Amino acid sequence: MSATAPLSRRRFLRTLTLGACCYPAARTFASMGREFGLHPLTPTIEAPPVLPGDHHVMLPPFHSAIISTPHLALTFDDGPHGSLTPRLLDVLAKKNVKATFYVIGRNVEAHPEIARRVVAEGHEIANHTWSHPSLSGLSAERVADELSRTHEVVLEATGVRMTNLRPPYGAFNDLVRQVAFEEHGYDTIMWSVDPQDWKYRNSARVTRKLVAGAAPGAVLLCHDIHKTTIAAIPPVLDQLLPRDYRFVTVAQLMTMDESGRQDSNLRPPGPKPGALPS
Repeated sequence: MSATAPLSRRRFLRTLTLGACCYPAARTFASMGREFGLHPLTPTIEAPPVLPGDHHVMLPPFHSAIISTPHLALTFDDGPHGSLTPRLLDVLAKKNVKATFYVIGRNVEAHPEIARRVVAEGHEIANHTWSHPSLSGLSAERVADELSRTHEVVLEATGVRMTNLRPPYGAFNDLVRQVAFEEHGYDTIMWSVDPQDWKYRNSARVTRKLVAGAAPGAVLLCHDIHKTTIAAIPPVLDQLLPRDYRFVTVAQLMTMDESGRQDSNLRPPGPKPGALPS
């Protein structure tokens, strides 16, 4: 936008929408993703404080951190689930492990007490849209609606203003990132380790993939809506904690990143993400 001729917000979003139409690859990816539907005691080392909103430019998507300490982030998408998320929270509390929960707004609306428990127990809560669509196939207005509805329901239920977004299916484009940043100051968060627990409902496999992909700065992708995933987490922690890994939230991990969030950050330390994650 020119300093001498500022665009209105409506014109700016319309311009972004037109620009997004120039990305056929993103539309193809989004349509593929929709076929899969909804996939509906740590040693004490202090992580640095989280300082949300301390940057004023839109940074590249965050996949992992370049760090020299054994910190990594455990993340869960698609909840909260009425019975499985509380069971997972029990596991995390027993091991004193913190995680980041990418919640779907309509699930928070159905289970606000679980969202409150997530926050009360020191975990991070973050945006995974209202209804889990492929954002890269939506208009700017639809993207804004999906994010804002979830932002507001989480704020009402927990008092927390979320600071980042994980797009469903990992499907995003410049339009999605810009709307998320302009509307809420969100960073766009991806991952570096995908056990494809939404596809392979096998606890042993999920455990093996997560443990194998663990590395300093890694972001582990899981879903707290599958029984097999919940069953996989205790052995993951039992194997990684004795190796001195420390689990922090995504927001904390971002403050530790030494990469400067340049394009080199897009090279994950563990296995590459699957083609169609959630």
